[in-house]
Amino acid sequence: MIAVVGSNMVDLITYVDRMPKPGETVEAPDFQMGCGGKGANQAVAAARMGADVLMVTRVGNDNFATHTKENFAANGISTKYVLDTEATSGVAPIFVEKSSQNSILIVQGANAHLSPKDVEAAKDDLAKCSLIVMQLEIPLETVYFTIELAEELGIPVILNPAPASPNLDIEKILKCEYFLPNESELGLITGMPVDSIDQIRIAAQSLVEKGMRNVIVTLGCRGVICLNKDGVFDLPAHEVEALDTTGAGDAFIGCFAQSLDAGFTLRDSLKRATFYASDSVTRRGTQYSYSLAEDLDFPV
Repeated sequence: MIAVVGSNMVDLITYVDRMPKPGETVEAPDFQMGCGGKGANQAVAAARMGADVLMVTRVGNDNFATHTKENFAANGISTKYVLDTEATSGVAPIFVEKSSQNSILIVQGANAHLSPKDVEAAKDDLAKCSLIVMQLEIPLETVYFTIELAEELGIPVILNPAPASPNLDIEKILKCEYFLPNESELGLITGMPVDSIDQIRIAAQSLVEKGMRNVIVTLGCRGVICLNKDGVFDLPAHEVEALDTTGAGDAFIGCFAQSLDAGFTLRDSLKRATFYASDSVTRRGTQYSYSLAEDLDFPV
């Protein structure tokens, strides 16, 4: 079983021909509402790939909360620790341009109330998991506490430092087994330039030298770079015609977690995750775009 300690959002996706200028109103050709949030997305991707998933998160006291819980249940995800909160649910207005690039606003809502006590309350069930997956759409103190608890329980952690926070304390996350930033997140966290592949490798290597076990940098259409104490290797992306890149990084991490849980090697897990993420960008939406494992022919 995989545990995801993280966020959930309701995605409010607007497809635009172009973004409006300040003070301007423009007509948009399409709109879609769906369940999202990095934690929920990664949980759904892992579940659709066949993993048993336990979600630890908080929802608000609104209609969005009911919709979110029903969505978790529909995907076979345990809702035992999907906790009610006297707050609004998290929402993410998303704007997708014709180029498939997206701009996202995040309102944390109930996610800001997920506390170390909530994670501690789930300890007995977390102890049964093979992996714990986290992101940064919840309070940092909860992230740090969960990492320490996972270390105590002997469970490896996958940390996706998104959205990147300049307040992230590197020393407190070194116990993570897998650290998965994209290039911009890597640059913000390390304070180093990431304008070229060589610079990205140097920045990632600086984290390995600090004690990070596996640094995996996702580069979109340029693939993936993985660094650890044994060296470095690159994996190319799969060439597809991208329609909507929203949630592709979460698809990657969910598939990566499921593949590790299923016993695949690090390299093969990354190959599968790259393929799964590439498949997701050929359809619109976040979770809507995540395939079931049986519908795909993985190259590994």
